Amino acid sequence: MTVKKKKDTQDTKESKEKEQSHLPPEIAKMMDAVRPKLEKFKDEIVNKFDKYIMGVGLLPKQQNPSAEDKTPKDQVDILVLIDDTEPSKMTKGELRDKLSAIIHETAQQLDKNLVPQTILLSDVWQSCYDGKYDLSHLVALTIPVYDTGMLSAIRIAEVHKSMVLKKFEKYIVSYVLAGSLVQGKATSASDIDVSIIVDDTDVKKMTRAELKDKLRAIIIGMGIEAGEITGVKNKINIQTWILTDFWDGIREANPVFFTFLRDGVPFYDRGIFMPWKQLLKMGKIKPSAEAIDIYMSSGEQSLGRVQMKLKDIGAEDFFYSILTPSQAALMLYGIPPPSPRETPELLTEIFVKKEKLLTAKDVATLSKVLKIRKDIEHGDKKEISGEEIDSLHKECSDYLKKLREMFGKIQQKKDEETMVSLYETVQTVCRDILRAEGVEKAPSSELLHIFEEELISTGKIPAKFLRSIHNIIKAKADYDNSVLSKTDIESARKDASELIKFLVEYLQRKRAREMDKVKFRVKHGEMVSEIILIGNTAFIEQQSENGRTLQKADIKPDGSLSSIEDAKPEDFEHAMAKAAFPRPAMMTSALFQSLQKLFGKDVEVFVG
Repeated sequence: MTVKKKKDTQDTKESKEKEQSHLPPEIAKMMDAVRPKLEKFKDEIVNKFDKYIMGVGLLPKQQNPSAEDKTPKDQVDILVLIDDTEPSKMTKGELRDKLSAIIHETAQQLDKNLVPQTILLSDVWQSCYDGKYDLSHLVALTIPVYDTGMLSAIRIAEVHKSMVLKKFEKYIVSYVLAGSLVQGKATSASDIDVSIIVDDTDVKKMTRAELKDKLRAIIIGMGIEAGEITGVKNKINIQTWILTDFWDGIREANPVFFTFLRDGVPFYDRGIFMPWKQLLKMGKIKPSAEAIDIYMSSGEQSLGRVQMKLKDIGAEDFFYSILTPSQAALMLYGIPPPSPRETPELLTEIFVKKEKLLTAKDVATLSKVLKIRKDIEHGDKKEISGEEIDSLHKECSDYLKKLREMFGKIQQKKDEETMVSLYETVQTVCRDILRAEGVEKAPSSELLHIFEEELISTGKIPAKFLRSIHNIIKAKADYDNSVLSKTDIESARKDASELIKFLVEYLQRKRAREMDKVKFRVKHGEMVSEIILIGNTAFIEQQSENGRTLQKADIKPDGSLSSIEDAKPEDFEHAMAKAAFPRPAMMTSALFQSLQKLFGKDVEVFVG
């Protein structure tokens, strides 16, 4: 009990420091001035009434006091929140009066300027039930020096509610605090559960589901923002229900909704939640006959599902647990994944007979699981026992262990092959880049030097990629000398992946820039077409009533077009591949005259 109390005190202290770091400067200054008095007062009353005290905090002074306000300038207003959820021999009024008197006397003995205001939690909830939120608002304004969780919960809920109503008030039916907090089971670390009911009865521009999802996403974002504003780090769980779903849940006797109605405290209500709460209290909201029948029959259904799950484990879980890794082993070896029926045969042929990495007994486990699945699927096996499940589990575990060992051996071989492939791919891409820059030939012995001179030194490619190429060359040399480590492979693979991705994108961007130089946009009337000149061929893409069409024409020596005919996308791709970096096109008078014949005299050409 002592350990728990110390932990709660430490949690409260940390929570208090986090929350006070978010205070405005003038409030923080006032808090620092009275903190010693508040701490001493808090310690006194918590020691006396530990089980009753939920929170103690400073109430800020009024921003604009009235002329009639006779409050002394040095008065320090304190809020003390009392937990009266536990049964007591005293009435709530008696409890309030007794604690208020003792707490007030304690404050006066410490300092005449300390004026505590003692509030019962049930009074806060009752004011919310009555549609009067002055007490919950007062609690939300409190700057805590001691908090078991309720002050923070009310504070963040009030801030979040205000944000939600400001933006979506016409859609919000009720904003309700729920969960362990309102059930009297909260701790300083408890989650803060709020539920929001959204009116979807008059939705016209979107579906109900769209309304719910759209509002929910924004409202959850506001919950994060409210936590940042208040400094309350407890997780705020936000449940959004649309009104029609909520009503269906009540009619279908969903226990979630019944609990929510019974325990929830409305921080905002448009006259929906409280009438339902009262109807539930009066016994007027009752499960339907269909709901009762469903609950009654659920026992037998659940029991039946036990056997179904055992069969499902035997038919599906064991099946996929060893079939999929078996197919993965074949894929790693370089064979496309076979059908389930073919897999044991291929495993035997490759890994038992050829590579000698598995035994016939190992493959028999896979065959056994395949047969059990087939027998269950066809109805030949009606039941499967727990004993069979245990036996299959052990056999499959042993099989997977052998597969993992085999994977390691195959992977080692593949890694070495991959190293060679990476090296050759990097060399090829580097040569492609150099060709794009006008360097047609680059011998292997000079490739790195030329690449550095043409691309690294000129700032076209970052210097870090030169280091990547050096690492890949070193890894290839280590491979040739049989000293390639797993770390070297992973490092080379990572460097090569990043390098190849960057160089390919560099080529694609350069290619796109070059393509812009061989394009003309042509406007004729209200239509716009595109002319792309590649080598001795012009491709003409036009927009018509039937969609886009592609044509091609030969380019004569004088630049004019002839032999216009329909073209296919493959023709364009073939021409592009043949001339990876075509020379910039020139707009000649002959070409312009050809465009006038094709599109009309009012043709306009846009270049660039």
